[in-house]
Amino acid sequence: MSDSTKGILLASVAALMWAVLAIALKMALNHIDSYTIVWWRFTVSFSLILIIILFKKPSSLKIIKKPPIMLVFAGMLLGFNFIGYQEGVHYSGPAVSQIIIQLGAITFALVGFLFFKEPANKLKISGFLLALVGFGIFFYQQINETIDVPVNMKLGIIWLIIGGWTWTGYAVLNKILSKKVTILQINLFLYGIPMLMFLPFADFKTLFAPHTLGVWLLLIFVALNTIISYGSLSMAMKYTEANKTGMIIILNPVITLIILEVMLWLEVNWFESHPMKLIAYIGAALILTGAFLATGAKAGKRITNSNPPNKL
Repeated sequence: MSDSTKGILLASVAALMWAVLAIALKMALNHIDSYTIVWWRFTVSFSLILIIILFKKPSSLKIIKKPPIMLVFAGMLLGFNFIGYQEGVHYSGPAVSQIIIQLGAITFALVGFLFFKEPANKLKISGFLLALVGFGIFFYQQINETIDVPVNMKLGIIWLIIGGWTWTGYAVLNKILSKKVTILQINLFLYGIPMLMFLPFADFKTLFAPHTLGVWLLLIFVALNTIISYGSLSMAMKYTEANKTGMIIILNPVITLIILEVMLWLEVNWFESHPMKLIAYIGAALILTGAFLATGAKAGKRITNSNPPNKL
């Protein structure tokens, strides 16, 4: 198997994991609240990173004595990103959440141009404008269509905007820290700080109640999703060009929408779901196209940094 094929397959795994995550999180809400789910996800991720460090490089734990304040803030921002997305899924549903959360990546690309002096061209600028128009159409349609229950939808959108923009802040700090701190040390704090943040809000009685095997498999999936998806993405970027990887990753909201439509067609009632109208799909298409143009890398460029910015 060629390196390019390996990279495409690994990127596809990451895209599929992120696409299914939104649906899995919505299903998990039938059994556990948002804050407990987020705490559980960070705790499992932190535990796995800690085990890796203990076996691979225990000396890395010295950073715990005097961690960089910027790293602590990055962990806090990632925590707000996770709860913002989780509550967005809770109030607005997987489809809306997958589209609006793209705001984080688009804003990060804009920050890259303005503050990190990364090169911008007409194509990327067009991507920003296209995404802006798409967001306007999508926001208007979603709020207009939910006039009977505006509070929940608006609350979900607010949470998603918070989630998107805190991800931008986290990504900026992560970009700076990656030049000074090892990847394992960064991830240790990125998972450890939010784990402590949400510890007081975790409902252990509900989490460790006698669930069915299906529920436990669901909880294990949402917990391992981050490690699997980012591990696949990191490996994909080592094997193939960034633009190929980006083209596949940006499709993850599309996969979510397709799965949701199939569920509606099959009348699968795992949670309440409503079909989006054509105008919403047009807005979503503009957002995703704009996001790809605005954040896309130049052809032929490989990324060797194994710690790409975390999503959900």
